[in-house]
Amino acid sequence: MRVTQSEPGHPGSGLDLNLLLALDVLLDEESVSGAARRMHLSEPAMSRTLGRIRKALGDPILVRAGRQMVPTPHALAVRAEVSAVVERARALFAGPGAADLRTVSRTFTVLGQDSIAAAHGPALFARAAAEAPGVRIRFLGESHVDAPVLREGTADLEAGVIDTVAPEVRVEHLRDDRMLGVVRPGHPLLRGTLTPERFAAADHITVSRRGRLQGPLDTALAERGLTRRVVGSVGTYPSSLFILLRTDLVGLAVSWARPLTDTLGLVTFEIPLDLPVLPLGIAWHPRHDADPAHAWLRECVRDLLRDSGDHHPHEG
Repeated sequence: MRVTQSEPGHPGSGLDLNLLLALDVLLDEESVSGAARRMHLSEPAMSRTLGRIRKALGDPILVRAGRQMVPTPHALAVRAEVSAVVERARALFAGPGAADLRTVSRTFTVLGQDSIAAAHGPALFARAAAEAPGVRIRFLGESHVDAPVLREGTADLEAGVIDTVAPEVRVEHLRDDRMLGVVRPGHPLLRGTLTPERFAAADHITVSRRGRLQGPLDTALAERGLTRRVVGSVGTYPSSLFILLRTDLVGLAVSWARPLTDTLGLVTFEIPLDLPVLPLGIAWHPRHDADPAHAWLRECVRDLLRDSGDHHPHEG
């Protein structure tokens, strides 16, 4: 797609939409060779295209950092809008009617707690292979630094317990989840009646991307005059489950992580405390509202997270 205005020699007077498409792919791949493969070009041709983009925008766009290339601040600032413009153009030229997902070539980034990728990644990859084989899905773990990843386009969709307060972000509540206790099979805590006192007396491990040793559970215990002994913290839920499997520690997991605990043979149980519910949902930037491929992604993740509430904890 090319639109040329009357004074092509004047800076900014020519608009080559092929450059916009190439820019979108380059920012997605962050690699000249990767972008060349995606666009079926040679690497020298892709390099020349990057040179034209740099000249047109007055910015390096991608710069070398060791063996990799990283986007400049200006590239990060425009990445989301570039992607949205390209998708709107594709939808325009595709004409009316439902989009053929089998012809879509996209990379989607899903931001969420690592247990979502571990528990539901297999089903999502399987559905993509069947319905949209040209779609690649990149799971991005939550960071200890809060950033406007949806607005900046670093992520296309956020899933899990949404805590964003950005006013422009679309948030869809799916259901309320709850925190479950997790222990190895045969754990002493599973014998007899589980009381708040017995629960608090056990040794615990926490999961926190910030390394915190306390949370809402400790607030609920404090209301009963109880405290628990936390022996340590890890950054991800899957790593905590492997620790629980080989120790007498007590951990926590959300109900959507049941595919993980079940696979490892761990036992989940209801915690005998009045804990706050966890609002499970998805969030995205409104620039994706009318994007058929993004709507498909939302539907896939929505179905997975809604269905994940059908499991029930084991009885101790």
